[in-house]
Amino acid sequence: MPSVAVVVFTRDLRITDHPALAQAAASADQVVPLFVFDDHILAGRFNCPNRTGFLLESLADLDSELQAVGAHLVVRRGRWVETVLEVANACEARAVHLSDDVSGYARRRIERLEAGCSAQRIAVHVAPGATIVDPGAVTPDGDDHYKVFTPYFRRWSAAGRRALIPPPSTLSLPPDLDRGSLPALDDLVVGERSPAVMRGGTGEAHRRLDEWKTSGLADYGDRHDDLPGDATSRLSPYLHFGCVSPHEVEHAVRLRPGAEPYVRQLCWRDFYHQILAARPDAAWSDYRHRGDAWHDDPDSLRAWQDGLTGYPVVDAAMRQLRAEGFVHNRARMIVASFLTKDLALDWRAGARHFLDFLLDGDLANNNLNWQWVAGTGTDTNPHRIFNPTVQGQRFDPDGDYVRRYVPELAAVHGGAVHDPESKVRRAYDYPEPIVDHRAAIADYKARRAPG
Repeated sequence: MPSVAVVVFTRDLRITDHPALAQAAASADQVVPLFVFDDHILAGRFNCPNRTGFLLESLADLDSELQAVGAHLVVRRGRWVETVLEVANACEARAVHLSDDVSGYARRRIERLEAGCSAQRIAVHVAPGATIVDPGAVTPDGDDHYKVFTPYFRRWSAAGRRALIPPPSTLSLPPDLDRGSLPALDDLVVGERSPAVMRGGTGEAHRRLDEWKTSGLADYGDRHDDLPGDATSRLSPYLHFGCVSPHEVEHAVRLRPGAEPYVRQLCWRDFYHQILAARPDAAWSDYRHRGDAWHDDPDSLRAWQDGLTGYPVVDAAMRQLRAEGFVHNRARMIVASFLTKDLALDWRAGARHFLDFLLDGDLANNNLNWQWVAGTGTDTNPHRIFNPTVQGQRFDPDGDYVRRYVPELAAVHGGAVHDPESKVRRAYDYPEPIVDHRAAIADYKARRAPG
């Protein structure tokens, strides 16, 4: 009787450089590639149209890759642990393979799967793959994770790298196994996707990676903060869903000119993952509590969410988020600083709004970056402030980024768009600033002052 293993895909929607899939293919005669739409996640508030649509496109690509090696994706929906066990029992599998993850929910889900499989004498094998260096693989003396980036970066850079894993040459499925089918977006989530979202999938991930390493990487160090130039890889959602492995991205770029500053950004991703693995509570609790008393101001929050703050670069970024499910990293820092320092609103409100729209809504990166800007995270300077007008003038000097996303100001020429006069605002129906930056920051400094 042939041996059978189940591979449960989660945030690893590829067949290349997939340790769990490779282990299953090497150890069993037949492999069941399974994806389960988790009812718990579907019922949560962060089941957003942008990410769920991207997920469906990525799963369709994964299915095509599997078919090319003789298999296909098996799709189910339900309570995740129970559903995985049902499939494993139906095909008489003796092992379940899956990739590790770092969020509290992901870890609890794996632990419940291990307990359920153990009771039925099914082995569970958890493999790496979500990061370049495994969380916990490098640690400081006397602690379970690094709290500061620079020493982590030194150790991370010196850590060994495994070899890239090729896709399986062929896979064999158990006969007569019900494949299931991918649902429609409307069956999973309420609402429409943003009009200009990127398409998901391994094909698009590799197309972008190939284009980036040949035409964008060399200038990344000089241009990564260029708001209108959009000189970033835009690979973050593909990394979040595992359409391409971070290890493969690093391998593709590391020997090319300009790689160092980009590889450093890949390290930031690993850095936050190792923090969340050690401190899952830091997803929604202050990593370093500063005693903040956040304001309760629904009107200001709504103006920020809608891109109507009266600060053009802030409004451009918030409208880019709604239009594309993506925001340039420099713009993310500007709007996060504005929410937490100028408006004194809780960073969690900003993180939640981002997760309502972002394609790359990665819990570790999103929420810990929010805390970095808010001053409750890992930043060694918790009082870092981004002046929105100055930031716009510096990183969008001709105003092209603002005019792209704030059409009311399209007729305002050059850098003047970052600080329009009142008569210009009235003429183009653009609001006055909802808060005075200098007064707001003076209030912030008074609230954060010791004693």
